[in-house]
Amino acid sequence: MSKKESPIKTIIVAVILSLVCSIVVSFAAIQLKPAQELNKELDRKRNILIAAGLLEQGGTKAEIEELFKQVETKVVDLSTGEIVEPPKDFNQRQFAKNPETNKVLEGKADIAGIKKRSQLANVYLVRDGQKLDTIILPVHGYGLWSTMYGFLALEPDTTTVVGFKYYEQGETSGLGGEIENPSWLAQWPGKEVLNEQGEPVIKLVKGSAQNEHQVDGLSGATLTSNGVENTMTYWLGEDGFGPFLERVRAGEI
Repeated sequence: MSKKESPIKTIIVAVILSLVCSIVVSFAAIQLKPAQELNKELDRKRNILIAAGLLEQGGTKAEIEELFKQVETKVVDLSTGEIVEPPKDFNQRQFAKNPETNKVLEGKADIAGIKKRSQLANVYLVRDGQKLDTIILPVHGYGLWSTMYGFLALEPDTTTVVGFKYYEQGETSGLGGEIENPSWLAQWPGKEVLNEQGEPVIKLVKGSAQNEHQVDGLSGATLTSNGVENTMTYWLGEDGFGPFLERVRAGEI
């Protein structure tokens, strides 16, 4: 009789152990979530500061928090370019998933390959006294394997790049993944992303860039390079931050 019961007991013990482990893992995840969210927020601030040229790589928590006091966080209605009062607990990525707060992109309108975007977007402003000094825009678009997230910092003319920083992507290491390489990103400051009519003109080219509207493409990563260029074209265009940038040029911001 005991031999017949033995497998049953083994199964029961295994089930109990599985339940206990699940409870422990769930408890740990709940306990760690606040710390993880704080780290994500700190990393967001770090990357905004790096793009704006206010911080080099790294930085302590205290340094980042102190420097970020210079940055104004605003929310923009992308359809009008107006700064609006942010909804409670606004999260741009979550709004992009919600049919009530997103815009579906199809065909040629979705040049960045993102399918949906939030109707509202964050922008970050740095001022020198009352004078606007730097505009930082969150941008994202699809590369070869992944959606690539970054921050593009512009001068008040809305055309000249202050800095550019990718911070989240899943492209091929050593090829498309080089979008996070500081050496490649160092090409961007001083480049001009818009023409005199306010239209996106920045291009990633094979070989060496020949003018202020060109950046060296990524060697061996044509589709990732195309993704970067398409990201710029979309977010600097009329369906992205174009209306907001027009208001900046008009002195309304």
